[in-house]
Amino acid sequence: MSDSEREPTVDNRAASRMPSGEPEPEAPAVAGETPEPEADELAKLREQAETYHKNWQRSAADFINYKKRIEHERSEQARFATVSTVINLLPIYDDLDRAVTNVDAHLAGLQWVQGVVNIQRKFASLVEAMGVTEISAAGEAFDPALHEAIAKQPGAEGKVLHVVQRGYKLGERVVRPAMVIVGEGEAASET
Repeated sequence: MSDSEREPTVDNRAASRMPSGEPEPEAPAVAGETPEPEADELAKLREQAETYHKNWQRSAADFINYKKRIEHERSEQARFATVSTVINLLPIYDDLDRAVTNVDAHLAGLQWVQGVVNIQRKFASLVEAMGVTEISAAGEAFDPALHEAIAKQPGAEGKVLHVVQRGYKLGERVVRPAMVIVGEGEAASET
């Protein structure tokens, strides 16, 4: 290839600075400025923006309600699990309490008996730590929300005479009502 056949080398940087005979396209006065849309187009855009805003508000409210519902369901599940555990532990607690209460006087000083007493105390503190409280019943007025009458005997009417099985509450909720014997109003016969 000879020098005459080769295209001339053009420095584009220098060429861009040199004025040419072609008119340059008109640039907007301010960058990002667009011509104003027509009034009906502007109204449509505002309506669309308002619709998007309302949908966003609805979605935000739905999400807040969803979070509250999930939190409530989790607390209910935790409470249900606690109640279920307490219901299953109460018979064991009652058995330990009966065992400690009915220890023969001859056995009271033995180490294994003291071990059972210590286990019963730990169990009692565990049940208390779970928020379980005993329902007071002996001598109280019969309350069907707290007590379950299993028999009637002569005595003060509407009063709990004997507690057959203790009842318990978890917070304000009755886990197991107290099984009681209620007075029927007739004077107790003395023999």
